[in-house]
Amino acid sequence: MAKFTFNMPDVGEGVAEAEIVEWMVKVGDTVSEDQHLVDVMTDKATIDIESPVDGKVVEVAGEVGDVIAVGSMLLVVEVEGEEAEEPKAQAPAPEPAPASEPTAETAPESAPKPAPEPAKVTEPAPITGGSEAEAADAAKVLATPAVRKRARDLGVDLAQVKPAEDGRVRHGDLDQYLSYNSGGGFSAAGATREDEAIKVIGLRKRIAQNMSAAKRNIPHFTYVEECDVTELERMRTQLNADRGDKPKLTMLPLLISAFCKLIPDYPMINARFDDEANVVTRHGSVHMGMATQTDTGLMVPVIKDAQSRNLWQLAREIGRLAGAARDGSAKSDELSGSTITVTSLGPLGGVATTPVINRPEVAIIGPNRIIERPMFVTGSDGVERIEKRKLMNISISCDHRVVDGFDAASFIQDVKKLIETPVLLLAD
Repeated sequence: MAKFTFNMPDVGEGVAEAEIVEWMVKVGDTVSEDQHLVDVMTDKATIDIESPVDGKVVEVAGEVGDVIAVGSMLLVVEVEGEEAEEPKAQAPAPEPAPASEPTAETAPESAPKPAPEPAKVTEPAPITGGSEAEAADAAKVLATPAVRKRARDLGVDLAQVKPAEDGRVRHGDLDQYLSYNSGGGFSAAGATREDEAIKVIGLRKRIAQNMSAAKRNIPHFTYVEECDVTELERMRTQLNADRGDKPKLTMLPLLISAFCKLIPDYPMINARFDDEANVVTRHGSVHMGMATQTDTGLMVPVIKDAQSRNLWQLAREIGRLAGAARDGSAKSDELSGSTITVTSLGPLGGVATTPVINRPEVAIIGPNRIIERPMFVTGSDGVERIEKRKLMNISISCDHRVVDGFDAASFIQDVKKLIETPVLLLAD
């Protein structure tokens, strides 16, 4: 048999290494050509590596989480080849003969093996094994060591437990006591589970690295403002009622549309900061990053040229990108190049958030949960009255090296005015 060494292929321009995310095969497995071997992750995407040959896996480069350089050994596969004669050198037939001689000699040695059987007499030993304190307790209450241990862990005095029969406290008697005395704090606060060590790999590792770098290098500040979105929600409902075959509008495309209308007046918000070159690039186009929760972790697909899309186009692109991120079909260019990010937890959005900036961007906006609350409202007749209104807080975190607090506050105040008069969103 011949051995074929499969090296880590070139998985993208400028990519020098990749992290092993998941092995689909192990040593000893038989693989076929084009079979999925391993998932690796680069800075740009997760990539499936397929086998170039048929054969048997005899060696792999590393474990999940290891980083492999492009061009280095990824795995070794044993394939059919010219070196098939190798097994002849491995098969010295005379070897078994010496092996049979010791078996004859060891036969007598195997005869005494029944002798250790008397050691089984030690089985009753666990019954007598206990501390002096347990022996003293046994004089008062009859119970097995397991029941005593459980009672001790729960802080229960066995003398307080009434046995159901023959004077011996059993687990059932202890359960009854715990049930009737749950008010005494004996009931368990929750289920016990074992500790679990989870290796941080793949996307979760990238998230950890990026978030650490963002908090380490960026001096964050967060500003939060309350907005009345009653009229915006009313308009959204009306638009959805007559949408036809258009996608359903959520709050997100309406908010993104508001952000895009105002960003030309606040170019410092839509920017990227190159720490090493000490250069801030203010972008003319709005490439809106959209933080999306997936089964593997947080991903940020990008709505390219968001400022050029209408509400329905934004809604359609949001749905497409979110679906691609969750099913793993998003392309690398759809996950990079954002100039500002919006992050929303929808109904779970909480009262306020302090989102972490998606480096090297300089701002991230976080809409929060919509709640209904009574408010004083002045009507067109000038009379102030109490009404039930829909309110939402909007948070923005900014890089204080680039964005001043006044600019961030002014931007959100203008967003507030726009979404509280939503007809302006549809005006040119």
